[in-house]
Amino acid sequence: MQRKAIALLSGGLDSTLAVKVLLEQGIAVEALNFTSPFCTCTGKNAGCKSEAVRVAEEFKIPIKVMHKGTDYLEIVRNPKHGYGKGMNPCVDCRIFLLQKAKQYMEESGADFVITGEVLGQRPMSQRRDTLRVIERESGLEGLLLRPLSAKHFNPTIPEQQGWVDREKLLSISGRSRKEQFELAEELDVKNYPCPAGGCLLTELSFVGKIRDVFDNSDELNMRDFRLLKLGRHFRIGRRTKVIVGRNEAENDLVERNIQAGEAALRWKDGKSPLAALMGESSPELLERAAQILLRYTKAEPGETATIAVTCDGVESEFVTANALDEAAVESLRV
Repeated sequence: MQRKAIALLSGGLDSTLAVKVLLEQGIAVEALNFTSPFCTCTGKNAGCKSEAVRVAEEFKIPIKVMHKGTDYLEIVRNPKHGYGKGMNPCVDCRIFLLQKAKQYMEESGADFVITGEVLGQRPMSQRRDTLRVIERESGLEGLLLRPLSAKHFNPTIPEQQGWVDREKLLSISGRSRKEQFELAEELDVKNYPCPAGGCLLTELSFVGKIRDVFDNSDELNMRDFRLLKLGRHFRIGRRTKVIVGRNEAENDLVERNIQAGEAALRWKDGKSPLAALMGESSPELLERAAQILLRYTKAEPGETATIAVTCDGVESEFVTANALDEAAVESLRV
């Protein structure tokens, strides 16, 4: 009887190798890939999701892409096991993903779960003690196999039962990737452009933007977190934010994410970026958004300007002055 494993496949080198090692042993593998607004290697035709799909196609295994929902955002806001150097709840994140994997394992009739985790590679979530916590709290004790570091741990059920040959598993540890590169050469694994992945939650410069959304939202909206990677952000009210695009591509993306009741603003009399007024609105807030926008145009200081506004498909105009100096604008910047 062929055994089946569910693999967490990011598209990076480690998870790709973990899958390949199990396929070499004749295990049927089905991949799970999780998308997040905080991934630093995303793009329309590139990034972790695309790489995971490419790997799955190359290995001829099925893959299911799951989106981390608002329940994940609540974990980011209040992680049981705390943060790393930024707002990265790495231990809680792994538990969350593996709980989803366990559920999918049971639904799909798989026997166990595999990951590309390497002992000692990541300082928060891949220490021996935290790996045990993750396994226990995910509900996968005995059924979570880490092929690249398996020989550093007690045999799992798949090894004990002979589904997997422990002698063909690895004993990689530490932060160096030399052994992974050698294994990739041995297994003929190529084209791994995002070997270590990346998470904006670890970037200290990004923390303020994330906290701003948490602190000023009654209900969490995944859209608000996706937009954090775009444009310049300004907080002008408890429930109101302005985003100013930095180029035409960003203008288009920001405009496409405007929701009912929110407005797009442009300087009518000259080429300018787009500003989006998001959240609650009022004439005063609309004018403040326009004044922020004008700081990124060629409008002269103190000059009056006509602002074109589009809200719920209705276009209108109003006149305001380029009255905010740089210091005033920066004081509102998130």
